[in-house]
Amino acid sequence: MFLTDRQAEILAIAKAEGRVQVEDLAQRFSVTPQTIRKDLNDLCESRALTRIHGGALFPSGTENVKYEARRSIAAAEKQAIGRAAAALIPSNASLFINIGTTTEAVGEALRNHRDLMVITNNINVANRLRLFPGIEVVIAGGVVRGSDGGIVGEAAVDFIKQFKVDFAVIGASAIDEDGAILDFDFREVKVAQAIIANARHVILVADSTKFERTAPVRIGHLSQVHSFITDECRLDKLRQIAAEKGVELIETGAG
Repeated sequence: MFLTDRQAEILAIAKAEGRVQVEDLAQRFSVTPQTIRKDLNDLCESRALTRIHGGALFPSGTENVKYEARRSIAAAEKQAIGRAAAALIPSNASLFINIGTTTEAVGEALRNHRDLMVITNNINVANRLRLFPGIEVVIAGGVVRGSDGGIVGEAAVDFIKQFKVDFAVIGASAIDEDGAILDFDFREVKVAQAIIANARHVILVADSTKFERTAPVRIGHLSQVHSFITDECRLDKLRQIAAEKGVELIETGAG
């Protein structure tokens, strides 16, 4: 692909910063947003960038970042999301908690609940909640991922299918504008799908950075959950889907 000088500079900015936004670029180059959108579309068609709502990502920005780095991204927002999710879950309930740094924030916010049964495939959640006498922890069997302590695989799926619980708390690596809930690991997705299928009330927790990312494997769709908790939902299409499908949308603000 032949790049104009402006497109080459846009690509360099994206490589340095990980992503670019239409409005910022329009101001930087003193051109219209429509001109920048055309530049981004051309760069995305050549696979130099990956399109997101309002801008584009350098391809490495779509890869799954390491676990410790994920914990520090939007940390205050995740804590607020965790508290909001915990407020939906009463004492004397049963629930699934799956893999993810935001779901771990929910687990942390549940520590003062009483008479909970928590079934999880997340070693970090199990190790934390086992310390609290009001919470019974049941952990799935299966393959343990060294990167984040998540338990995945067919054994974990079969284990989850033995239960029917009151609530499920699930996370995602990315949420598409069309409502698709996405992740990177097919094995993790199979466990998440089993969790959704065996809970009476599904709570999706995801901070707003997940709207700016993409991932290759589909967990499900926003219409399959009952409550969606985020710090801020800037995508009107997602708001529309939530309203049409009866999904409770809870926005916590910036932590």
